[in-house]
Order: sequence, then structure tokens, then C-alpha cells
Amino acid sequence: MNAKKHPYGIISVLLLILVMIAFISLGIGAVYTSPVEVFTNLIGKSQSNHFILFNYRIPRMLLAVIVGASLAVSGAILQGILKNPLASPDVIGVTKGSGLFAVAVLIIFPGASMVALPFSAFLGAAVIAIALMLFSYTQGTKTHSLALIGVALGAICQAGIQYFMIKFPDNVNTTLLWLTGSLWGRGWNEMWFLIPCLVLIPLIIIFISKLDILNLGDEMAVGLGERIKYVRYTLLSISVILTGASVAVVGSIGFIGLISPHIGRRLVGSRSKFLLPVSALIGALFLLLADTVGRGVVPPIEIPAGIVTAIIGAPYFLYLLRREQKNK
Repeated sequence: MNAKKHPYGIISVLLLILVMIAFISLGIGAVYTSPVEVFTNLIGKSQSNHFILFNYRIPRMLLAVIVGASLAVSGAILQGILKNPLASPDVIGVTKGSGLFAVAVLIIFPGASMVALPFSAFLGAAVIAIALMLFSYTQGTKTHSLALIGVALGAICQAGIQYFMIKFPDNVNTTLLWLTGSLWGRGWNEMWFLIPCLVLIPLIIIFISKLDILNLGDEMAVGLGERIKYVRYTLLSISVILTGASVAVVGSIGFIGLISPHIGRRLVGSRSKFLLPVSALIGALFLLLADTVGRGVVPPIEIPAGIVTAIIGAPYFLYLLRREQKNK
């Protein structure tokens, strides 16, 4: 049975697995909660560990699902508009831009309100996106121009991050924790920063057919009456907002935007109608599982989710890179 012929079945299975992992994750941590206790708390029949579940683990689980889905959808969009299977939010420099602005706030204004960190990270993503659009506009939004300019901007931001860390070594630990990416200490207050993700992910349905048309090539898209500059910039903006909001909340978690669309294509093919929701589910699963493993391996010590995703994602990236070289 060919899985690509049964996308709705694949989506249903992924949803079921996501619900199961989400339920299991609520019991994992420094204070273990059995599945029975979790269930009785959820239905209001018990108050055992009620505070921990409803003030820490449930919001953390929801954040992992939303952020993972947002990064995966962002990666799928970028791979579509750049026509590059190795593209991800990291490639166009958005993640690095968020990191640079956040590190600057952490180091230069250590006494600043915690609200300033997400806002600065989102501002960094927006600045990089605007710079990317301005630089690429003169090149007619060619896909290779967007990718190369993004790599250059990301390298500049990475140099800035390294400068701050060398210049102000006293705050390196806090900086490294944020750059690694972690859901530790996140709760209901951070959910407000993900409202753009909750709004944009459903709205992407409007552009699903346009993304498929872009994949046919610019000449074909123009022949079908599409305004490729408008469509490409709109999709790029959506991708940047999803990435910026996600990084603003959990830090720089890598590989989700790269790996999830690839797994999605192997399951349901390249049609955006199925690829985007499947990628979102895989991204949500990936980050939720990474966070659960990170806090459950050696409790009460937590391994940042970004480290777990890197352990899984780096070998897979090398595999993809080798496969791409063989296909050339």
C-alpha cells in the first residue's frame, strides 16, 4: 500500500500519535505523574500535582506543539519558494537575526523586563526579513538570490553574536541557554507571542495552490496569471513571522524546519495541500518529543530541546546533503 495515496490516513495517524505523546509528556519531569493521575486531573476528579500540570506542563506542551508546527510550516514554505530542498529558516538568516537582537538585550540590558526578550527577537527577525527583501528586490526576487543573500545576512548576524559573547563573557551562560533553544520556564504568558502563528497557519490555506504553481517555475507561473513577486514576498513574510514568533518564545531551535518537510514529502508527496499539514504535525511531534526526552532522561536536570533536535537533525542533514550530491 502506497502511503502517498492515503494522505488523510497519514494525517489521522500523526494526529493520534501527537495526542498520545502529548498525554505522556504531561507526566514526565522532576515530579513524575502517572498516566492515571494525569487523566483524573484533566477530567477534574483529582487535585494531585494539579498546580504542576496546569501551570507548567500543559502550557509547555502547547508551546512545543505550536512552535514545532510553525517552524515546520515555515521550512516547507521556504523550500517551496526557494526551490531548494536544503532550505530552512536558518538559511535565510531569520533565526540568526532573532538571536543577535536577543543576545544584545541579554548582554547590554541584563536588568530588562523578560517581555523585552521576545520582542527583541521578533524585531531581529523582522529586520533581517526587510533587509532580505530590499537586497533581493533588485535581483527580481530570483530564488538563488534570496538564498545567497539570506546566507550572507545570517553570517553577519552570527559574527555579531560571537562578538557579544567574547566582549561580555560574564553573561555567556544565559546567552548560550537561549541560543541553544529550550522550553524551560515557559508558561501561559508566552502563549500571547504565538497568536500570529495561530492566525497565520490556518490562513496559509489561501496560498496553498499558489505555492504549487510557484513550484512549476516562474515562466509557467506568469503564464498562469500569477504575480510571482507578490506571492513570493507574501509567503516569505508569512514564513518570517512564523519563525520570528517561535524563536522569540523558545530560542534558536534548529533542524525542525529542515527535516519535517522532507519527512512529509516521503509520506504524502509534494502537493502543498497535504505537505503543509503533515509537516506541521511532524514538526509538532519532533519538538514535543525532544522536550519530553530532554526533561525525562536525567531528572531533575533538563537537557535543552535544541540539543536533542540537533542530535537527531545533524545526522539527517548530512544524509540529505549526501543524497542531493548523488542526484546531481
